[in-house]
Amino acid sequence: MTSTIFTNAKLADGLLRDIHVENGRITAIVPVSSVPASGSVIDIAGDLVVPGFVEGHIHLDTSFYGGKWVPHRPCTDGFDVHERVAFQAGNMAKAEPMMERAVKQLELCVSHGTLQMRSHVMVDGSVGLKSLETILAVREKYKDIIDIQLVAFPQSGILKSPGTAELLDEAIGLGADLIGGLDPASFDRDVSAHLDVVFDIAERCGVDVDIHLHEGGSMGAFTIEEICARTHALGMQGHVSISHAYGLGDLAPDAARRIAAKIAGNGISIMTNAPGHHSFPPVALLRDEGVNVFSGSDNIRDSWWPYGDGDMLRRAEIIGYRSGFFTDTELQMAFDIVTAAGAKALRLEGYGIEVGAKADFVAIAAEHIAEAVVGFPGNRKVFKGGRLVAENGKTKTPRA
Repeated sequence: MTSTIFTNAKLADGLLRDIHVENGRITAIVPVSSVPASGSVIDIAGDLVVPGFVEGHIHLDTSFYGGKWVPHRPCTDGFDVHERVAFQAGNMAKAEPMMERAVKQLELCVSHGTLQMRSHVMVDGSVGLKSLETILAVREKYKDIIDIQLVAFPQSGILKSPGTAELLDEAIGLGADLIGGLDPASFDRDVSAHLDVVFDIAERCGVDVDIHLHEGGSMGAFTIEEICARTHALGMQGHVSISHAYGLGDLAPDAARRIAAKIAGNGISIMTNAPGHHSFPPVALLRDEGVNVFSGSDNIRDSWWPYGDGDMLRRAEIIGYRSGFFTDTELQMAFDIVTAAGAKALRLEGYGIEVGAKADFVAIAAEHIAEAVVGFPGNRKVFKGGRLVAENGKTKTPRA
């Protein structure tokens, strides 16, 4: 049995506590003891201790982080998913091996405190299952450092990419955890047929759904309503996420509230990274209506944009900044989006700083949550199951 006391840990309520950990789980949270403890003791020295960050949406297979700089290529006539996919294919053909790129991006995220991740991985007629096989190997190598869910993601569409429906089915058998989708109306041009494939696989294989939805305005709203209907019909409340949902940011407040009620009623989570070049879901409005809103980095220095640092605490700052969050309560909301709300969307077991939870936490030099969000200080200590896995921006090498 391994036992460690993390002493002088400041919790979100501002109080200093000792956190007792045995075999990777929190067994007690008690006032700081003046009696010297026997066994292993780690002094947190008054730093703020928070749950590990949840990276709810990333693409481990497509980042160029840490490799040769790839200049961004703008679309020829405004944002176009088809064109961006074509640019990505050209860039990927010249990139470093996927294993190397994925590891660099993964270690970047862990170094900032991400301990739970959902990555979308291309599975379609253009790449087959090769990308998934590579990322499955990365997941296995880093399984003691970070927990990763993988989404079989049809980047080139389902209907427009022959054989993709069958490949998505195979992907679940190979080890993917969720089934994805992409813009059923604007990309595949057939909402019903696209969703038929996605929800059929979800129902037969017993997996959750996470659909990319870039569609704007009324088109995006219509697709969301169709996803809500499928979710309700199959009793999949709490098992479906919609990523991006740009169209929600195009709606007038009353219309947004009406559709938010449907989203909340069907237990669908909405992922936003608050991108700088698009409208994005109205975070506060959705949460007021009971919608679970979570976040992710999405793309990190890839064919879609040159930004991204893998820091979910900074992502909380970006969401707060773009949403006009100023009060401590609002900043706490931004923090919740990259922690507890992400844990809910990913249906994580044992998440949080509480007795019985996994000892997955981050120590940050901040007085409180609000300061952490606006300052996103570095030099963090990251613990997975009570074991130090990253410190001062460096990730520890996985154990053999």
